[in-house]
Amino acid sequence: MTLDLTIVESAVDRPLFHSVMQVAERQNVKVYVIGGFVRDLFLTGMIKKDIDFTVVGDGPAFAKALAEELKGTSKVVVYRNFGTAMFKHGDTVLEFVGARKESYNRNSRKPKVEPGTLEDDLKRRDFTINTLAVSLNREDFGTLIDYFNGLEDIKRRNIRTPLDPDITFSDDPLRMMRAVRFVAQLHFKLDPSTKQAISRNKARIRIVSPERIVDELNKILMAEKPSEGLMPMYETGLMEEILPEVSRLQGVEEVDGKTHKDNFYHTLEVVDNIARADKEGNLWLRWAALLHDIGKPATKRYHPKNGWSFHGHELVGARMIPKIFKRLHLPLDRRMKYVQKLVRMSSRPIALTEEGVTDSAIRRLVHDAGEELDDLMTLCEADITTKNPYRQKLYKNNLKKVKTKIIEVEERDRIRNFQPPVSGELIMETFGIPPSKTVGEIKEAIKEAILEGEIKNDFEEAFQYMLRLGRKKGLTPEK
Repeated sequence: MTLDLTIVESAVDRPLFHSVMQVAERQNVKVYVIGGFVRDLFLTGMIKKDIDFTVVGDGPAFAKALAEELKGTSKVVVYRNFGTAMFKHGDTVLEFVGARKESYNRNSRKPKVEPGTLEDDLKRRDFTINTLAVSLNREDFGTLIDYFNGLEDIKRRNIRTPLDPDITFSDDPLRMMRAVRFVAQLHFKLDPSTKQAISRNKARIRIVSPERIVDELNKILMAEKPSEGLMPMYETGLMEEILPEVSRLQGVEEVDGKTHKDNFYHTLEVVDNIARADKEGNLWLRWAALLHDIGKPATKRYHPKNGWSFHGHELVGARMIPKIFKRLHLPLDRRMKYVQKLVRMSSRPIALTEEGVTDSAIRRLVHDAGEELDDLMTLCEADITTKNPYRQKLYKNNLKKVKTKIIEVEERDRIRNFQPPVSGELIMETFGIPPSKTVGEIKEAIKEAILEGEIKNDFEEAFQYMLRLGRKKGLTPEK
């Protein structure tokens, strides 16, 4: 089968491939385009801006020779530990590796590498869809090489390993996460043999660094429909190994004929809802969606009259997040605090509709949420997953009332991220007192009065209120 290179020529200048062929001929080596570039041509017709080449010979030496042949390339960068080299030609990144075969030690992902044939090199790849190669050699230029029926797996949208999947995943356990990531990104499915092998080898993921695992997990969360990757993670047991807090949300209990929803499947729906609503590509909002209910197993209670409840699950879940972030080597900075805050406040807007949407409650919500208010409201809307048409309409209308009230209060009171108009320094200067507990109490009382609507968010009203508070505490303004 010969690959039509017309689509390639529309994105990458045609002389490039002929230059590769000519240099290969002079150096008496064989060169092939491989991997994702070829896969995506068949899958979507999309042209990747990076091209991987396998050289049956010295990859870095070939890269240097080709760079000398071409015009307008960047400096060749050689990675001797990996036997690879790369450079840029225009806006396209070219990477070269010598064909090799690998063998693994059971306790390490680092393989023993030695020179090999093209088939050896393709055997070591993770999935058949990534084993396609196109010859750039004169005698069979443009010919597709498909030793492992990768083209058929692309047609069937199937993730399958070129070799025994138990060997593939035991040798490099990160490939199990790559498998479910490809499912999510490409809308493929796991071949039954692949899925079963992941289940058998799931514990091997423990030898992989948290950073590498999280990199794959983040790509799943950023997919168009994250549940397509999260679901096979759960079904194969990878979720229990990596995020047991999410895995344990699965299940429904029944007492006296009363049940609660399955919080795991609900969570997947919420993450998918966020992915549809999130136009900015906010990874941490998606993490908040994934973790927003993790406190429910610990707070689940059954009441004969009221049925099931999960009181305080938001606070419990928020307290769990630092431990999860530390374990996975996620950033322990403002991004973690952002996720914590959204999880902690995830039920606040809906709770307001049950208590009555008062101005003071809205002011407190706006003040406490601060810059995260819009994302919090997006999360709350995504959290409505009921299939009951009446309840869905009721919840969405109630949330709409809260949004309308927020706009009214914000326009009038300017509460979001506000600081009391009277500073601690002014309190000390006015009453001639040093830094003390009294200063903090007055400042806090002013803030509370504004949030409760007793006074406006205005300097003059706040100053007069401060004077009244000072008199109650026996303080006299200095003249």
